[in-house]
Amino acid sequence: MKFFKFGKKDRVLDLTEHYRKKQKKIAQENASQEDSSQNAFSFLGNLASSNSSQDNPNISEDRKKKLAKRLRDLTNKMEEISNQIYHLQQRVELLEKKTR
Repeated sequence: MKFFKFGKKDRVLDLTEHYRKKQKKIAQENASQEDSSQNAFSFLGNLASSNSSQDNPNISEDRKKKLAKRLRDLTNKMEEISNQIYHLQQRVELLEKKTR
C-alpha cells in the first residue's frame, strides 16, 4: 500500500531507551528489596548468634539439627500436598472433558 502513501515506512519508533529505563528501575527495586530482606535476616542471624553464645554449644547444635529436620519434614509434606492437588486438578479436568 505504499503507492497510496498509506503507512509510511520511513519512520522508525525506537523504544530501546524506554526499555533500558524500565529495566534499570526494576533492577533498583530488586536491589532495595534484597537489602531489606538481608537486613531482616541479619537481625535473625544476630539473634541466633547471641543465643548460641549464651547457651551450651551442644544444645544449640541439637536445636539446629531438630529445626533442620523439622523444616525438611515440612517441605516434604508441602511437596506431597502440592502433588496431590496437581493430580486432583488433572482428574477434575478429565472429568470436565468427559461430561462435555
